[in-house]
Amino acid sequence: MSGDPGFTLREARPRDAETVARLVVALAEYEKLGHEAKASAQDFYAALATRRVRGLIAEVDGEAVGFCLWYETFSTFTGKAGFWIEDVFVGPEHRRLGIGTAFFRAVAQQAVEGGYARVEWAVLDWNEPAIAFYRRIGAVAQDEWTDQRLSGEALTAFAAGA
Repeated sequence: MSGDPGFTLREARPRDAETVARLVVALAEYEKLGHEAKASAQDFYAALATRRVRGLIAEVDGEAVGFCLWYETFSTFTGKAGFWIEDVFVGPEHRRLGIGTAFFRAVAQQAVEGGYARVEWAVLDWNEPAIAFYRRIGAVAQDEWTDQRLSGEALTAFAAGA
């Protein structure tokens, strides 16, 4: 982008845990998954402090209006690490300012500079605006794959040998 884009991106730090928690709740509500947002500010503090997750915060006039969190993965097919973007969110009133593009470009730049093979993420199948955005930036849907999850009681039971 040329000139002043009207927003700034900065690295998310442990002190941003409350902000991240608030924005995650807003994301969960947008995705109609508010009942699933159980992470606390303490959880985000620990994750950011230990660098288990990396993040960016978008600010407009000093107010946090969006976030992006990602972490390292590894591909046995490429033999290289990659990034998984866990969540990206920009508040509705600040969309279409280029913040989403800036988030994805910043993660892509870190991937390229660090020798990572790819950047991946998931999107809800009904989120057409996001899917259209991802196509515009060159992302390719991995339709031959489906995500699987083992969590909660099922995880505990399986780990115990049930």
